[in-house]
Amino acid sequence: MSLKPEELLSNLPAGLRSPLIEHYREIARTFVERRWEPSELNAGKLCEVVYTILEGAISGQFAPKPTKPTNMVNACNDLGRRPADPKRVGDRSLRILLPRVLLALYEVRNNRGVGHIAGDVDSNEMDAMMVFSCSNWIVCELVRIFHNVKVEAAAEAVSALVQRRLPEIWEVEGVKRVLDPSLRAREQTLLLLYSEAGWIATEDLQRWIEYKNTTQYRSKVLLPLHKSRHIEFDQARNRIQISPKGVFEVEEELLPSVNPGAG
Repeated sequence: MSLKPEELLSNLPAGLRSPLIEHYREIARTFVERRWEPSELNAGKLCEVVYTILEGAISGQFAPKPTKPTNMVNACNDLGRRPADPKRVGDRSLRILLPRVLLALYEVRNNRGVGHIAGDVDSNEMDAMMVFSCSNWIVCELVRIFHNVKVEAAAEAVSALVQRRLPEIWEVEGVKRVLDPSLRAREQTLLLLYSEAGWIATEDLQRWIEYKNTTQYRSKVLLPLHKSRHIEFDQARNRIQISPKGVFEVEEELLPSVNPGAG
């Protein structure tokens, strides 16, 4: 089952779905931009939305908009004391697992130098990584439960929600351009793949880069990148996705070189 971004969690009230996706996207965007404090700050807002969703799913009636519990710890623990319902999809995750992950996320937001000056540590990459990973898992788990799909389908759908915004990339009427034309086709390909989550059609990449010869683009750019595991080139379906190795090269080598003032 393939889910489009606009279909995700469409069975939730708009007042819950919209802020959930908005806060998740903001966490992901600021994390990619290496802005640790804004990434961590949004975790608190996400927790409040998710708690409201969990409470509604368990009680059988969703609130029209997020509500902040007087005491998040007590509220999440209370969800675990609700009666089990074996007929409810994801029952144990809704009552036990998701609330416990929320508590860890909320603790980082409140007591690690993010929400308050007197926290144990300053905002940092390690905590921001934890915030992003937990937030990503939470949204994937909600998609898995509410759409009753496998983990892989949920993860792919949520990944498509995130579009990395880069000053090096300009988008106009569905066309993306790398603003530094001196970069080789290999580097432009990686940057463009990095700017989009999920799969990209091969013909779109070639069009954006303005590489005229399709055969040469495949043989000289895409296949070597696939062989070195910087990308996954699905030739049967004519689509491409950047790999963790490709992401690392973009973040550690390409972005600092084309935008030295970043970070």
